[in-house]
Amino acid sequence: MATIKDFFGNLRVLWKAATARVLRADDIASFSLLVESNAARIPDAAALLCEDEIETWQGLNERANRVANLLKSQGIVKGNCISLFMQNRIEFVVQSLAVCKLGATASLINTNLTRQQLIHCINLTGSKKCIFGAELTAPLNEVRAELRLRDGKDYLWVEDRIAEPAPNWAVSLDSKDPTLDQGNPPETEQLESGTRAFFIFTSGTTGLPKAAVVSHRRLLPTAEMAANMLLRIKQSDRMYNCLPLYHGTGLMAGLTAAFTVGASTVIRRRLSVGAFWSDIRKYNCTCFVYIGELLRYLLNQPESPLDKQNTIRTIIGNGLRPDIWLDFKERFEIERIGEFYGASEGNGGFANVFNKACTVGLGTAPAKIAAWDVARDQLVKDENGYCIEKPLGEPGLLLIEITSESQFEGYTSQEASEKKILNNVFVEGDSYFDTGDLMKTVDVGFSFGQTHYQFVDRVGDTFRWKGENIATNEVGEIINQHDDIIFTNVYGVMIPGTDGRAGMAALVLKESSDMNLGSISQHIVDNLPGYARPLFIRLLENLPTTSTHKLQKNELRDQAFHLAQVTDDLFVLRPGDTSYSRLDSEFYDRIMAQQVLF
Repeated sequence: MATIKDFFGNLRVLWKAATARVLRADDIASFSLLVESNAARIPDAAALLCEDEIETWQGLNERANRVANLLKSQGIVKGNCISLFMQNRIEFVVQSLAVCKLGATASLINTNLTRQQLIHCINLTGSKKCIFGAELTAPLNEVRAELRLRDGKDYLWVEDRIAEPAPNWAVSLDSKDPTLDQGNPPETEQLESGTRAFFIFTSGTTGLPKAAVVSHRRLLPTAEMAANMLLRIKQSDRMYNCLPLYHGTGLMAGLTAAFTVGASTVIRRRLSVGAFWSDIRKYNCTCFVYIGELLRYLLNQPESPLDKQNTIRTIIGNGLRPDIWLDFKERFEIERIGEFYGASEGNGGFANVFNKACTVGLGTAPAKIAAWDVARDQLVKDENGYCIEKPLGEPGLLLIEITSESQFEGYTSQEASEKKILNNVFVEGDSYFDTGDLMKTVDVGFSFGQTHYQFVDRVGDTFRWKGENIATNEVGEIINQHDDIIFTNVYGVMIPGTDGRAGMAALVLKESSDMNLGSISQHIVDNLPGYARPLFIRLLENLPTTSTHKLQKNELRDQAFHLAQVTDDLFVLRPGDTSYSRLDSEFYDRIMAQQVLF
């Protein structure tokens, strides 16, 4: 129940939103200038903590200056691009900050990439140099022959925890080298907010990764909103960040949000569910940044008397699904959940600034929900060729209007950028960014007259079966309520001789659980209408996810229920049955011969 404190807190947020600084492209403001300001204002306060290392704001700024001045002496200037290939650690922040200080662009490479995708990402941006961590020497060395970089000059190697020499094809780079100039480069004081700060890559699940452009103009307001409106933190707070910093959520909503108010950040190299709450207590963290599946991992750990004995007050992230929202908040006594929606390349997003349950909140840019034909995978148009806006509560394609205040910065590829822009959508001359996501507006009660939104599904994930649209996330959330199941990934598969796609669910059971097919069957039949029940179940040891813990569906969807491609246990709900049974070759052959009437 909302309190008087909540009410006035929300009023303050509305005031901040109304008076928020709007950056013009020619304003002097940048990620690097933010750190210089903190170094001048609170020089001895802790900025970063990682493993056994603590760095102050002054120390962070001086280390970044040494690297920036060295890069400058090597010819790096504003507009150049430098690839950064390094795991989460303090040096990642030092190096990215150093690149930005010169007005250059830090191209943040996914540390899981190898071979073709790694080559593609480094060459795509025209990188002048590659700064890499010793921990990633092997995958980089493997592709050197395919990169447009010079041995002995363009590869800058940064030592990791184990003392070892740089490879003979790279130059050692030491941000603590006292012989390097630690003064602020004059370029930083001239950087306009429209300057490109980062390239952040898409996951590449539907092709090679695309490089999304992130300017300081987009980075800073996003971080300010995250800190002041969603998290509501101040300098005395401490952020826990175990998400990859090469990704937008970890970098923008996590690291830069903390930087905005001068709060310190605990960086973890990678997620450890077992160490998560121990770390929180050890470092006295008051907030953390999440991806929805991270919270599901945490919720599925055995309950402990220590669950409520944590210092967390507020969290921020995206992808928290309604089926675990309230359970997570209650079990760990989380006061505020700052769920948001947005994409690294997007021109706007949504933010749950009022701490309402199960919503991504309010829009940061003009947006509309357009009617979408799931069966044909296309927009529905009226007799004049314009899109049709959906009413409250009905799902459709989310479109964000492109205006002077919500510009689409796009990708490095002009062709890829143009594919995301729709023109003459609702009226002649308008333009919208196509998010590729199905959303709906929701009624959350009193919220100062503002409309709230809820994520439904990715376009292509929602499928049509028996004349009904099936939202995979909603079906998955219901199946997840079974006590034996940790994760469910639902997707549509083609069956010969049928229209649309039939549902299929990949399940991961809790470690202590065996497959109780009868109980799971009963749960599905009792809680889902016939058209929404998955016809096939695939039992997995682990659910495939991206490096940012998002569920992957492409490979599962391609393999479908085909026995020759799947080695896991497969089960089928035969016509007329109310319980799943094992899919054998005889029944599979009948399906493929169109002899089974589903």
